[in-house]
Amino acid sequence: MNHINLVEILMDVNQWTSVFSGIVSRALTLDILSTGVAGNYNGALQVMTAEFQVLSPLVPTRENYFVRYCKQHTDETWAVVDVSLENLHPSVISRCRKRPSGCLIQELPNGYSKVIWVEHVEVDDRAVHNIYKRLVNSGLAFGAKRWVATLDRQCERLASAMANNIPAGDVGVITTIEGRKSMMKLAQRMVIGFCSGVGASTAHTWTTLSGSGADDVRVMTRKSMDDPGRPPGIVLSAATSFWLPVPPKRVFDFLRNENARNEWDILSNRGVVQEMAHIANGRDPGNAVSLLRVNSGNSSQSNMLILQESCTDSTGSYVIYAPVDIVAMNVVLSGGDPDYVALLPSGFAILPDGPTHLGGGIPEVCLGDHY
Repeated sequence: MNHINLVEILMDVNQWTSVFSGIVSRALTLDILSTGVAGNYNGALQVMTAEFQVLSPLVPTRENYFVRYCKQHTDETWAVVDVSLENLHPSVISRCRKRPSGCLIQELPNGYSKVIWVEHVEVDDRAVHNIYKRLVNSGLAFGAKRWVATLDRQCERLASAMANNIPAGDVGVITTIEGRKSMMKLAQRMVIGFCSGVGASTAHTWTTLSGSGADDVRVMTRKSMDDPGRPPGIVLSAATSFWLPVPPKRVFDFLRNENARNEWDILSNRGVVQEMAHIANGRDPGNAVSLLRVNSGNSSQSNMLILQESCTDSTGSYVIYAPVDIVAMNVVLSGGDPDYVALLPSGFAILPDGPTHLGGGIPEVCLGDHY
C-alpha cells in the first residue's frame, strides 16, 4: 500500500477503527489541534480516546486517552506517534498508559511501504483470566506484532476488494466485479459486527450463566431498532472460551472446511454444505470469503445461505459467518447495496496459547441469536 494511504488510515479515526476492528473496539477523536500543513497530515495533532480488545470477554479491554501526532521526517518517511495524556489529567484513572508508541512508514518503489511499529505501554494485567495470560504476556494480544500482522492482512484484503477483474482464484456464482465488491463489503460488515460484539468492551454488560472457570458461558442482550443491517428485536449474544490440545492451524482448517461443517454447525442441520462462491483474500488460502448453501431436507432452510469469512495471520485466526436470505443475497451478487442485508454474525477466534504456534489453541466461540 502507498505510504500516504497508510498515514491517512492512521489519522482518520473511522478508517482506523474499520481496518483494525479486531483490536480497536471503540475510538473517538476528541479534538483536532492541528490539521497539518501543505494539504497533508504533516504536523497534524489530535486528541483521541480508544479502547483496545482481544476477542474474548475474559480479557479486559485497555482504554487510553492520548494525543496522536503525525510528522514527515524526510520525503520518504513519516512517523505517526501516540502518547498518553493521563499524566496531565490526574483525575483520569486508567489501567493502561501509552508511552511513545506508533510507527515509522517508509515509501518504497511500486506503491509499497515499509512499516516499523513500536508499542510501549504501562499496564496492570492482573484481571486477565489465566487461560489468556500467556497470550497477553507474549505481546501477541496487544503488541506491535499483532498490529503489523493485522495491517498486512487488511492491505491484502483491500487489494482484493479493489481488483478490477475477477481473479482466477475466485469460483462460483459471482459473475460481475460489482457483485464481487458488494459481497466483500457485506462480509466486512459481518466481521466488524462480530468483533464489536464479542470482546470485553465497557459498552457491554456480560452475565455469567454457569461454570466457575474459563468454560463459563457469558451472555449479553441488546436491542436492535431502526438498523437496516440487523433484524429488529432483542439480540442475544453468548461467548465461551476453551483450550484444545491441538495446533491452532488444525482447528482453523477444520472450522473453515465446508465439508466438516455438519459436524458442528446447527445451521447445517446435518445436511451437505456446498460452497457456491469463493473469493480469495490474500496469499494464504485460509484468507477467503465464501458463500455456502445447505442442502438439507428441512424446508425452512431452503431460502437460507451462509456467508463466511475466514482469515489468519501469525497472531490468530478467525472464522466468522452469518445466515443470509437468498433473495437478499441475489441482490448483493447483482451489485446491489449490501448495507440493507440483515446479519447476525457468529464465529470463532482461534488464538495461539502463548508465543509459539507449537502449543494448543484457544478457540473463542461467540454465538448470536435473534429472538
